[in-house]
Amino acid sequence: MSKPEEKETFSFQTEVGQLLDIVAGSLYSNREIFLRELVSNASDACDKLRYEAITAPLLVEGDQEFRIEIAVDKKAKTLSISDNGIGLNHQDLLDTLGTIAKSGTGAFLENIKKDEQNDLGLIGQFGVGFYSAFMVAESVDVLTRKAGETEAWLWSSDGKGQFSIEKSERAGRGTSVTLHLKKDAKEFLEDARISHIIKTYSDHISFPVMFDGKALNEASAIWTRPTKEVSEEQHTEFYHHTAGAYDQPWLTMHNKVEGVVSYTNLLYIPSTPPFDLYEPERKSHVKLYVNRVFITEETKGLLPTYMRFLRGVVDSEDLSLNVSREMLQTDPKLAKIKSGLTKKVLTELKKKATKKPEDYAAFWQNFGAVLKEGLVEDVALRDRILEICRFSSTHNADLTSLAEYVERMKDGQDAIYYIAGEDATKISQSPHLEGFRAKGVEVLLLADSVDEFWLQHIPQFEEKSFKSVTRGAADLDAIKDDEKDEKKDEPKAPVLDALIAAIKLELGETVKDVRPSKRLTDSPVCLIADDGDMDVNLERLLQRHGQLEGGMPRVLELNPNHGIVRKLAERADGEGATTDDLLKDAAHLLLDQARILDGEAPTNPAEFGRRLSGVLESAL
Repeated sequence: MSKPEEKETFSFQTEVGQLLDIVAGSLYSNREIFLRELVSNASDACDKLRYEAITAPLLVEGDQEFRIEIAVDKKAKTLSISDNGIGLNHQDLLDTLGTIAKSGTGAFLENIKKDEQNDLGLIGQFGVGFYSAFMVAESVDVLTRKAGETEAWLWSSDGKGQFSIEKSERAGRGTSVTLHLKKDAKEFLEDARISHIIKTYSDHISFPVMFDGKALNEASAIWTRPTKEVSEEQHTEFYHHTAGAYDQPWLTMHNKVEGVVSYTNLLYIPSTPPFDLYEPERKSHVKLYVNRVFITEETKGLLPTYMRFLRGVVDSEDLSLNVSREMLQTDPKLAKIKSGLTKKVLTELKKKATKKPEDYAAFWQNFGAVLKEGLVEDVALRDRILEICRFSSTHNADLTSLAEYVERMKDGQDAIYYIAGEDATKISQSPHLEGFRAKGVEVLLLADSVDEFWLQHIPQFEEKSFKSVTRGAADLDAIKDDEKDEKKDEPKAPVLDALIAAIKLELGETVKDVRPSKRLTDSPVCLIADDGDMDVNLERLLQRHGQLEGGMPRVLELNPNHGIVRKLAERADGEGATTDDLLKDAAHLLLDQARILDGEAPTNPAEFGRRLSGVLESAL
């Protein structure tokens, strides 16, 4: 791209325009947040250059002390935030101050529009904190020069749809953001107001934030301070800074480890799920430092992907500053740090699960599905992960551990029963559970996609095998019934041989088998996978992801005690059953009913409607 000689004017990306419309209304709960955002951006710029200078020291020649400077001009009504960090060139300005690159922004903007409280507190989570400047500024100028380059550039905008870029002059590298303040934002020209904001929100910044010739912040890396000297408020602000988040940390882990490999970790678990938690890349967002020099935020070998909900920093003195980001992934010292961090997190989660189960339930609701990925990926720690897994079940509304489930197992019960699906509420109403409920047998309700996959790797727990209630025969006879009263008045179940033969003849290979059910008490029919076949929900998942075409025919089970089945059994035993059109239609309707109860569509909706109308007409 040729470098322009004159001022160029560009239009903001559509999402930026929408965001600026919202920001212009000052919808932040606290407008002072803008200063935190701009100081945070300046800190990141210094971090980036400090890393680049490891291999290219000429980039910082003559100016090696990184700093952030705040200046006010009360006469001109301007506030400036400057840094001597990495700086930006023409293309960088286009890429970073004209677009929003992160995915999910569209959904974020829609949620903001619907927010009755008009709180833009999540703006920084999407990497768009710079635009908060327009809450207090009529226009913004960005004068910048990239380290190692001679050309400087001036970016300007009033936040109303367009921005301009032109060549300019700047003595040294870095960036200065100058805000031309609105009339109602004069408070941000006052020394005391600025000092208060920096001390409140930016004390953790590890570069000095200078104002009127003095540093307003402590300017030491927060994780290097003794644990007892860091307040909860300071932790919260540092979490906001490093995570780009605005919730409160659910759990803080601040530790210094000394040994074969020494390191310090300051890790946070969010109280709300990050927006990119389920993106395919499954990236880590814990920042790696070496001797307080920022290296990278996306080190694949620092933490397992099933802990990608963690935010914070890890700083080690034993890793080489000169190691490339690519080589880090195979560094044996990094592998030791990963092992230590992973075990520490699991230990802290176990403490929470044991001592504060209600708090832990909130964590599990947010991140349980992600943590369970470790049951598949991390064989060495599988038992420790399984120990802190929690599940919904038919026992009550509370989450349960597997150990608690086993303690409640009935006499004669030799399996841990479960049902898998996409929604715990829906599967809790499945007809497959009727017989288990009647016997008082607890069933786990597994509603996360990963459940089907870890079950393939963990066939049993405490010598009790896992068994799906939607696969194989429900052998409940050996389990002692809590109900002492044996329901003596219940009529004897009819013999279904003739009905089963008629249904098999009509449905043919559409079903694998037809047989009486021991799991149904209220519903007339259900579909199950046969012993040895793939479970119904796993088959559905694989089909959805294009990993399986078609599927195995299922077994249709009939409830011998249901009124419909009884009537059909009598009809099948009568004369002319083989030519009975109503009996044939009923066979298809029973199959479609079973499919509907499983959340699936009838095999042929048009035929289903025709048959249903015919049966209703006959009945009326």
